[in-house]
Amino acid sequence: MELEAREPESKEAEGQTKKYVGVTLIDFLGYKFPPRKNLLGPWLPQQGLVMVYACRGVGKTYFALNVAYAGTSAGSYLGWNVQEPFGVLYIDGEMPGPVIQERLAQIVASSDFEPLAPFILLTPDLQPEGMPRIDTEKGQAVIDSFLSDEIKLIVIDNISTLTSAKENEADGWTPVQAWALRQRAKGRSVLFIHHAGKTGAQRGTSRREDILDTVLALRRPIDYNPEQGAVFEIHFEKARGLYGDDVKPIEASLIANEGGKMSWAVRNVEDSNFIRVVSLLNEGMIQADIAAELSLNKSTVSRHVRKAKTQGLIIKKGFAL
Repeated sequence: MELEAREPESKEAEGQTKKYVGVTLIDFLGYKFPPRKNLLGPWLPQQGLVMVYACRGVGKTYFALNVAYAGTSAGSYLGWNVQEPFGVLYIDGEMPGPVIQERLAQIVASSDFEPLAPFILLTPDLQPEGMPRIDTEKGQAVIDSFLSDEIKLIVIDNISTLTSAKENEADGWTPVQAWALRQRAKGRSVLFIHHAGKTGAQRGTSRREDILDTVLALRRPIDYNPEQGAVFEIHFEKARGLYGDDVKPIEASLIANEGGKMSWAVRNVEDSNFIRVVSLLNEGMIQADIAAELSLNKSTVSRHVRKAKTQGLIIKKGFAL
């Protein structure tokens, strides 16, 4: 049995009464929801609400642009595959137009896949009246005007530049949360890009995470050198319904190939740390110092040392293990 309730009308909302629907337990258990699939890999589901955050310059936008293009071209990114192409609305609130253009051109030129679904981009340099704010009714209406049935992913890049409320005020997130839930109810996913604060955690109120399915943190490797270019680790901080290998942290490195094409090398962070431990061992560093250098537990370093000895990878002689 379906029950209905209507919101009382006010003078301001006269003629715009909202209708709410409730169902009994038996009817709800028998309701046939469409099966929930994944847009990209296991972490970006259909009707999913996701956040990716990182410190400045780590690669948030590059990550998001690659995700968006993989979706619109039914390609793959960092080993995560897209089964069916889907339309993307990418809303960038920060980057200069030429920079976004250059990055997208590089992504397209390096891909083996052609766009099969719409990729719509809103960027500040093309907006004489400024970017729409996702925490205002007017801004949400502007965004909604760009949506069609083909658009299944909305990328908000980023929260700081596309909202007007103070980041540490939980109530300021309420209209964005309501908008995101409406998009989910309409069959769309939303990918929020956000900044990390000085502590390394996402900046502002933690209330944002309440409704999210997945939260990914991009971080530099502990021994990162700017000469390495685009290298970051991806850590799962929230992963609703995921476990095991699906949530193991990975390290991604952008590699320039012959002809100017770019590709991504991916390995588990565990494997990456093992390589670093072996390298430092062979430079003569003792285990305690390696643990401090790489911010690893001493037991983890010890495990890597045993593995390295078994595989015959320790070539430096005459120092304490």
